[in-house]
Amino acid sequence: MNILEIVLNGVKDTIVASIVTLNGASGWLMISFILAGVLHNVLTPRRFQKQLGNKKFSSLIKSTISGMFLPICSCGVIPLGISMYYSGAYLGPVLAFMTSTPIINPIAVVLCLGLLGPKVTIIYLIAGFLVPFLVGFLGNCFGKEELSLHNDSEEEVIELEEEKRSFMGNMIDGLKWSFGELALTISKYVVMGMVFAGFITTIFPNSIIQKYLGNPGLLSLGSIAILACVMYVCAVGHIPFIAALVASGASPGIAITFLIAGAATNLPELISMFKLIGKRTVIIYSVTLTLSSIIIGYITNLLLVNNNSVNLDATNSSIQLANKLMLNIPDSFEYVCTILIILFAFKSIIPKMKEVIGNHA
Repeated sequence: MNILEIVLNGVKDTIVASIVTLNGASGWLMISFILAGVLHNVLTPRRFQKQLGNKKFSSLIKSTISGMFLPICSCGVIPLGISMYYSGAYLGPVLAFMTSTPIINPIAVVLCLGLLGPKVTIIYLIAGFLVPFLVGFLGNCFGKEELSLHNDSEEEVIELEEEKRSFMGNMIDGLKWSFGELALTISKYVVMGMVFAGFITTIFPNSIIQKYLGNPGLLSLGSIAILACVMYVCAVGHIPFIAALVASGASPGIAITFLIAGAATNLPELISMFKLIGKRTVIIYSVTLTLSSIIIGYITNLLLVNNNSVNLDATNSSIQLANKLMLNIPDSFEYVCTILIILFAFKSIIPKMKEVIGNHA
């Protein structure tokens, strides 16, 4: 096989992996666009500023707990988090919500209990609250100019207007905004991130990851935390994969590290956050999550050093309950959503492409 064939196969595998990854998140993205449109209508900027536009611990607790009940992945939470921020919420509550939502939810807890056991689940629950709260607290402390949105900011701004109209009229306006400006703004960064994620998945397939995760040391924990930060994993579907890793000999700390870092971060989210909020926010978010996941994973290994067995035979009731709670998005709907996200992305870059072509004409 010559170099050209290797490159072409790599490009093909990257495109396929990117589409598969995007397909897993696109349905939740569309649902989040709808929810963001509703938030735009029901929770006006004035209400957001009153409830979450401050540095109070109570605001962080509200955001963290509310996120813990939504089974939305780290890509799907992007529209909701950005909508909150541009509606007047402070950076801390926004980051707390964007962290807790993908990290932990009732379905993930049920699966974790059945597949990884009660001890890992207890650590998972504690970490699922403390880590988002810590991320939000540090966001409030070190956000500086990104602490809240300034109207004179030179960043790409999503305008939110508050008008006195009928409920249905405001709802329609909210959805127009969500599937217009918000979708166009976010989709291009999501697609861009998915391409990078597909490239990384092609280079580091699951077989390679599984091979090097048996070591409970800090190096192994650090490696999986960094890798997990750029990969895309489902808010629920990653737990059986983690259980299989632990059953194959990986330490329980690996499970906790991946549960935190893998679920809460990915390239599309980090790119969107960088473009729409700022680089300081990305640093606070990614560094805090990475270090927290490593430390908690290491502590887990110390506490559960001789308890790395997985109860794979006693999970029927947990899986059945999780299936009842889980919203199973049909494949056909996911394909349609993926096509729409790609179309949104192309539509958003057309003006820039025309400008570039015009300059070279």
